[in-house]
Amino acid sequence: MAGKVELFGVPVDLLTIDETVERCQELIEQRRPVQHAFINAAETVMMEDVPGFRETLAACDIVNADGQSIIWAARLLGVALSGRVAGPDLMERLLDLAERKEYPVYFLGARADVLEDFEVAVRKLHPRLAIAGRHHGYFDDDEAVAGEIRKSGARLLFVAISSPRKEFFLSRNLERIGPLFAMGVGGSFDLLAGKTRRAPRWMQDAGLEWLFRLIQEPHRMWKRYLIGNVRFLGLTLRAWWRK
Repeated sequence: MAGKVELFGVPVDLLTIDETVERCQELIEQRRPVQHAFINAAETVMMEDVPGFRETLAACDIVNADGQSIIWAARLLGVALSGRVAGPDLMERLLDLAERKEYPVYFLGARADVLEDFEVAVRKLHPRLAIAGRHHGYFDDDEAVAGEIRKSGARLLFVAISSPRKEFFLSRNLERIGPLFAMGVGGSFDLLAGKTRRAPRWMQDAGLEWLFRLIQEPHRMWKRYLIGNVRFLGLTLRAWWRK
């Protein structure tokens, strides 16, 4: 299996999406608490602003590079990644794996109505998938939710909560949640539930996925993308200059 390279202070796995699925299956079969994470432009900026976030990502068992901008930044910095592994793509591949291997899954995050529509869509795509439980993302009692997930017997946990809350939640509660594979999936529940749409492939390849999402949700996303992208460019150039 491929190794890791450091990017913006975080060890990133040198894995294609096929290799990532293979590695995820190995970790699931180990029956221990495992945390998966992604690194992208927005989270790179967040690492500068949120104390402890970089360390939390660096401590994850597996980290994939998500987003064309992070791939371009890596090339500029002389870091040879294996390519992007997009969150929605990996979630779909792992749902397929869970259905075939009979791994029970748990869904955590999003609004209650979105979560319900998401589960309906999942059941249509994966009729034999064992869904151990679900819980919306608006909660204050970490311990109660972690206990509920543990009692469910889930082997995979998909968390659709915004960063850095989901990474910190998993980092704090992974041992309490129990021996499962936990993965943050960002807005993937909204995509499959039909609340938002994914950018066309040509926009993904051109690094314009952010623009497509900005057009869909301008009031919520303008600061993250317009200001955040400029800051990410600045961080990349600073890292290049230092190197």
